Amino acid sequence: MTIPAELVADWEQLNARWQTSTLQPWLAILPNQLASGLSPERFGDLPRWRDALANLPALPTGSPQLTSARVGLSGEASPPTLSMLRAALMGLHPWRKGPFELCGLHVDTEWRSDWKWDRLEPVLESLAGKRVLDVGCGNGYHCWRMLGAGAAEVVGIDPTPLFILQFKALQRYLDQEHIYVLPLTLEAMPEDLPAFDTVFSMGVLYHRRDPLAHLKSLKGKLVPGGQLLLETLVVEGDQDTVLEPNGRYARMGNVWHLPSPDLARRWMSEVGLIDATVVDVGPTSVAEQRSTEWMTFHSLSDFLDPQNPRLTVEGYPAPRRAILTARAPG
Repeated sequence: MTIPAELVADWEQLNARWQTSTLQPWLAILPNQLASGLSPERFGDLPRWRDALANLPALPTGSPQLTSARVGLSGEASPPTLSMLRAALMGLHPWRKGPFELCGLHVDTEWRSDWKWDRLEPVLESLAGKRVLDVGCGNGYHCWRMLGAGAAEVVGIDPTPLFILQFKALQRYLDQEHIYVLPLTLEAMPEDLPAFDTVFSMGVLYHRRDPLAHLKSLKGKLVPGGQLLLETLVVEGDQDTVLEPNGRYARMGNVWHLPSPDLARRWMSEVGLIDATVVDVGPTSVAEQRSTEWMTFHSLSDFLDPQNPRLTVEGYPAPRRAILTARAPG
């Protein structure tokens, strides 16, 4: 299989960087994963998304902004250039994670992902010089924040091709080394690959049929003593409480298990992670997740019971999210 043009440079860089690292075993299967992850035979919208990338205009020279809420590029572009930029980026609609800003164009995404970063940053160990894995990274918003926090290498993985091309659109302008968003799942990676100092799994656990297998796989990617940051939907209750939705939850399909925070912590300990700690729990607000001109589909307000916003439209407790940390044994 042929590696897609958008990913050739990534492959060449990773192949050179990882030959003598603990990630070397991944190189044997990575080319086929890259080819399959952006296969035109599998994803019929790829030509349209690629046209959007091809229509991105040149922007004035600016400074990459990786530490502010709006990741992007400083500077000001002319109104005609901004109009072209907006049209091209709209060709990659919907934009779910962000926000971004490029030379004065604000990409107001569905999620205020910067709010999640603000909640986890106080418990995040220094990323300076670290190799980081972000599982289910979407378009890479948090990957940029990780790079801005000093990470030496950031690898994001997500199976959704649109998100990969959104990342490529930003990378066209930010042009940063040692940051990659690759089109694959955690399950596609070698199971035993203890190569990352820090691993993030945010918004993934409840989509896994076997949450303990997911946590075990995350543990298998950490170096001894490495830190795991887990963010997930939760429900109130004790260490035995779990909600298993019948079909959909907040109109999301593929939702299997919503544990209580204490149960999530217990699961982390059961797979051999240590120092498991719940560090933040709170409801998801309609200010943090909402429809915008950059994501015009239904969002959180449409997923709640209009008569009782403490419930989803299915009658389950409204979304609450928790952040937990743990580490691999040293």
